[in-house]
Amino acid sequence: MSQAAAFTRYVSDVGLAGRNLWAQKTRTVLTALGIIFGVGAVIGMLAIGAGAREESLRFIEQLGVHNLLIESHPATSDQELQQRRRSSPGLTERDVRILQSNVDVVDLISARKSMHPTRVLPKPAEAMPELFGVRPSYARIHDWKFAEGSAFGEKSDRDSAAVCVLGEGAKVSLFGYTTALGKYLKVNDTWLQVVGVLKPQVSSGSGIAAQDPNLVIYTPLNTYEYRFFDIGGNLKDELAGVDMRLKTGADSSSAARVVTAILNSTHHNTPDFSVTIPAELLAEQQRSQTIFTYVMVAIAAISLLVGGIGIMNIVLATVLERTREIGIRRATGARRSDIIRQFLLESVLISIGGGCVGIAFGYFLSWLIAKGADWKTIVTPASIVIAFGVSVVVGVVFGIYPARKASRIDPIEALRYE
Repeated sequence: MSQAAAFTRYVSDVGLAGRNLWAQKTRTVLTALGIIFGVGAVIGMLAIGAGAREESLRFIEQLGVHNLLIESHPATSDQELQQRRRSSPGLTERDVRILQSNVDVVDLISARKSMHPTRVLPKPAEAMPELFGVRPSYARIHDWKFAEGSAFGEKSDRDSAAVCVLGEGAKVSLFGYTTALGKYLKVNDTWLQVVGVLKPQVSSGSGIAAQDPNLVIYTPLNTYEYRFFDIGGNLKDELAGVDMRLKTGADSSSAARVVTAILNSTHHNTPDFSVTIPAELLAEQQRSQTIFTYVMVAIAAISLLVGGIGIMNIVLATVLERTREIGIRRATGARRSDIIRQFLLESVLISIGGGCVGIAFGYFLSWLIAKGADWKTIVTPASIVIAFGVSVVVGVVFGIYPARKASRIDPIEALRYE
């Protein structure tokens, strides 16, 4: 048989399969619902996973994959603080100098102090921003991106200048959506001039760096020490943390072990600090997201399995209803392969049609989840290809058995069937 004749035959079979399905429109639609919901669920689950992965990766990259972050652990009571101070002075400027002198792979380092202001003017529209005192190097360590202005420099730090940089959330809460550059705000009893506003940053919401970085007022560390007094900081260490960026090519894990050993020595093994390695967090997050995606897709794929069983069930019922038709076709020269192709095409058309509608449903489901649950969702081309490809495979796999069953019907018995 020539290629043209084979193509014509396949086109004719597709047209026949389409007419048979159209003749039973309600049944066809109900059968395709399982595929539609299955494809939509797979795309929706992959969109949730892709959105969560991008958010978490952005947050970890924001921490800096070449950085080390040291966080102090505030005491929970005066008794615990007294117990600690018998062996450890807590996280101090002395630790910063020791680390700077003894860890060769440190490129940039910044001490960090923090306090929760008692009052801020203009009055915040929402939550009270936190005040951070940091060195100018902090901006380069965390690769600050600015919506307005720029970072404060070494001169501002040396002069204890009354300047600040606002996180995006703090700027909106204090000044709304108008420009804040050059304006003044009052933190406790000190007026600060805004020299920069950061672009929106990703917040973890919990765990590492749980403080929303958008809701922070940053000021030079010397300004913080000279102009502010934290009346609620009796249980805290001198420093809230130390941020370090390592030199290019440095091994983060090895550097973290050295830093931990030095601090354990100066703190006499008192567990009042933690060292976070964003590079390891990134690797762990990628592993966790991969497992999460597999689990979510496996759960969603059950819908496709149910849809495939529905296709097989309906096609089997169709075979019984059309037994006489099958007998006539066999008696007029149709081969078993022709009968298999006819019913298999019907299964595949149901799965293809359901897959196309399911893609649209998947987009809608992703949008609904993003709006309703306030989760970021990303529909990727790969998720569409995977979901649609699986739906077609389901149509083929679950259509084979009914098609083979139809092809084995005895023509003579089929012609007698009523």
